[in-house]
Amino acid sequence: MGKSNLKMVLVVRKDLKVHKGKIGSQIGHAVQEIIIDRSGEKPKLRDEQWLYDWLADEYPKITVSVNSEAELLAVFEQAKAAGLNAHLVQDLGHTEFKGMLTYTVVSIGPAPAELVDPITGKLPLY
Repeated sequence: MGKSNLKMVLVVRKDLKVHKGKIGSQIGHAVQEIIIDRSGEKPKLRDEQWLYDWLADEYPKITVSVNSEAELLAVFEQAKAAGLNAHLVQDLGHTEFKGMLTYTVVSIGPAPAELVDPITGKLPLY
């Protein structure tokens, strides 16, 4: 198959002082949740053609960063306002955040680059 213009972007907070493994698990949650629809009684693969096309092709994933929770929430709101599939990961604080609920990662897409890039294209790589 040819290279797709579909992408998934993962936006990670750089200001969190946590182990790399914790960030890895948060990114894993973000990817998992963006491809699974949990709106019904039984979780299922989201019924979106972009998702199927992305999974069938080279499926790029790009990880970028923001410097604060406010920036992370702004990116999430922009993605939702643009009609993109987006998921905001909130850690429950059992291991690293001393019991505090903490927003850690936003996943966006898969979606055409021309829709995602205006929101995440200027963010630095993580």
